[in-house]
Amino acid sequence: MTLSVIKVFIPAVLSFFIGIGITPYFSDFFYKHKLWKRKSRKIESTTLERDKISPTFKAIHNEEGELSTPRVGGTIIWVSVVITIALLYLNSFFLNNSLSNKLDFLSKNQTILPLAALLFGSIIGLLDDILQIYDTEGRFADGISRRYRILVVLFISAVGAWWFFFKLQNFVITVPFGFFGGTLDLGLAFIPFFIIVMLGVFSGSVIDGIDGLAGGVMASAFTSYLVIAYVQNQIDLAAFCAVIVGGILAFLWFNIPPARFYLGETGMLGLTVTLAIIAFLTQQVLVLPIIAFPLVATSLSSSIQMFSKKYFKKKVFLVAPLHHHFEALGWPSYKVTMRYWVISAICGIIGVIIAISH
Repeated sequence: MTLSVIKVFIPAVLSFFIGIGITPYFSDFFYKHKLWKRKSRKIESTTLERDKISPTFKAIHNEEGELSTPRVGGTIIWVSVVITIALLYLNSFFLNNSLSNKLDFLSKNQTILPLAALLFGSIIGLLDDILQIYDTEGRFADGISRRYRILVVLFISAVGAWWFFFKLQNFVITVPFGFFGGTLDLGLAFIPFFIIVMLGVFSGSVIDGIDGLAGGVMASAFTSYLVIAYVQNQIDLAAFCAVIVGGILAFLWFNIPPARFYLGETGMLGLTVTLAIIAFLTQQVLVLPIIAFPLVATSLSSSIQMFSKKYFKKKVFLVAPLHHHFEALGWPSYKVTMRYWVISAICGIIGVIIAISH
C-alpha cells in the first residue's frame, strides 16, 4: 500500500515542480515571440443594448485580454508530463532497483495509449494555435477549422477504439448501482460508442475562455479518475492521472487571474481526448458526464444556442458558451471561475462515490 501511494504521489509532485521550473522559460519565450491572437472578437454596442449584456463583458473580451496573452500555455502541462515520465523511465533503466522500477509507470495496458493520445492531440492543438497566431489574413486565420479538428478527434478515437478492442480486448463498461449485473459487454458496439464519447468530451473544450477556468475543471476531473484508478488497483493509470494533475496545478500557479497565458488548443485538445481514454481504461465511462459536468453543460449550452438561433431565430443565452452567459449577466470572471471549480469538485466527489460503490 505504501509503495502504491509513493508511486502516485512522487510523480505528481515531480511533475508540479518541473512545471514550476520550466514555466519562466516558456513564459519568456511566449512573450518574446508574441504568441497571442492578432485579432479579437468584437461585440458591438448595439448588441450590448439589445441583449442587455453587461458592458463589463465587452471590457473583458477586447484587445487587452485576447491580444496580449499567449494562447499556448497548455504546452507547459504536456511537456511537464513527458519530462516526468522520461525521468522516471530513465531512472528505472539505469538504477534498476525495486524503488526505481516501482516508480516507472509506463505500461502497455494502462498508460501507453493515453500518453500517445495526449501527445498527438496536444501537438495538433499546438499547430492550430500557431496558425491562429501567424496566419492572420489567410485560410487558417481562425486556426484549423472545427471540421478538421473533429476529423483529428475521429482519428484518435478510431485508433483508441481499435486498441481497446483488439489489443486490450477491453470492451466492457461498468454500470453504476449494479444494473445489468454491474457490467455491460458492448461487443462491436463498443467502437462507435467510444468514438461518440470522445467527440462529446472534445466538444466541451470550448470551456477554455476565462482565466483559470478550464485548468481547474480539468484538474478536478483527472483527480477524480486518479482516485477511481487507485481504488481499482490500476496504479500505473493512477500515477499517470497524478502526473497530469501536477502539470495542471503548475499551469494554474501562474494562471491565477490575471492569466499569464491561456491553455489554448494545445492544452484542451490533448486533455479532453486523454480524459475520455482514461474513463474507458477504468471502465467508468458512465460516470464521466457527472465528473465532467461543467464540460457537458458548456457543450450543451453552445449546441442549444446554435439550434435555437437557427430554427427559432432566438437566443437562449445572452452569450454562449455558458460561462460567458454568466459574465454577460455581470458576474466578474473570477467568480465564474471559482464557482465552476466548486461545482467541478462536488461533481467529481459524486462521480467517485458512484464509481466505487458497486
